[in-house]
Amino acid sequence: MKLQHRRQLLVAIVALFVIAAPLLATHSWGGYHWARTTPQFTLKLGDNLTTADWKSHLQQTSTDWNSPQKFGPSSTPVLTAIVAGQSNKRCSLVAGTTQVCNRTYGNNGWLGLATINLASGTLHITQGSAKMNDTYFNTATYNNPNEREHVMCQEVAHTFGLDHQSTDGSSLNTCMDYFSNTGANAGSTASTKPNSHDFDELNTIYAHLDSTTTLAQTTSTSSGTDVDITDNPNSWGMLVSQSNNGRSSTYERYNSDGSKTVTHVYWTLEAAANCPSCDHRNDGGH
Repeated sequence: MKLQHRRQLLVAIVALFVIAAPLLATHSWGGYHWARTTPQFTLKLGDNLTTADWKSHLQQTSTDWNSPQKFGPSSTPVLTAIVAGQSNKRCSLVAGTTQVCNRTYGNNGWLGLATINLASGTLHITQGSAKMNDTYFNTATYNNPNEREHVMCQEVAHTFGLDHQSTDGSSLNTCMDYFSNTGANAGSTASTKPNSHDFDELNTIYAHLDSTTTLAQTTSTSSGTDVDITDNPNSWGMLVSQSNNGRSSTYERYNSDGSKTVTHVYWTLEAAANCPSCDHRNDGGH
């Protein structure tokens, strides 16, 4: 083969790799997933929301995650159904469901909190919760429909087993990035919905079937107060990871029943700017 042809072939191979590389990216959250015996399943979202505004954002979130055709792929393994909430202000976990809540949780530095519980020794999600902190969403900085939708869409999707596509603040036009719909961007609808790669990742996460399911609700209440996350941030357990800009942190706690509770925290801009490398629980979120 002539040298010129070799160079052309090498350029073509490199170009193909550059084009294909983003498709190889993954944003599974630790491999966590609901155990299920069918290719497609429905996750119940318990509506414990206190205002019509938040209820409309949950409805939009459910619709968007149920409509992959809008964003590219033709199918999704995860469907959602909004049902009556079975939780309380603390947003206690309920087996087989994700409970969704909003309250004034305090000036603690977090906008959104997603918690999942994993069956002992497995990556199987048994229950989840998604919390929105009105202490901040009632302020001028965060009180706009685009920021509310961004956070609602993201926190609910964490309980599917999805992580972020990006945490650097840029917009990939998915709610699974950390673009902030505040300030000059308050009127922007960027990053308020899933994108096609989110559905690609869900199909990857749920490409296999399990022999059992964790979606069959076994009780009408949480499976034990031991697994619940309370308003006390020390209940989150040990800090195991944090984004470089300090906007997100992940915590893990092992419970007496052998299960593991994992919590993803989405911090405010102010908390992150104060000390990106700090565990914001220790600075009061300021």
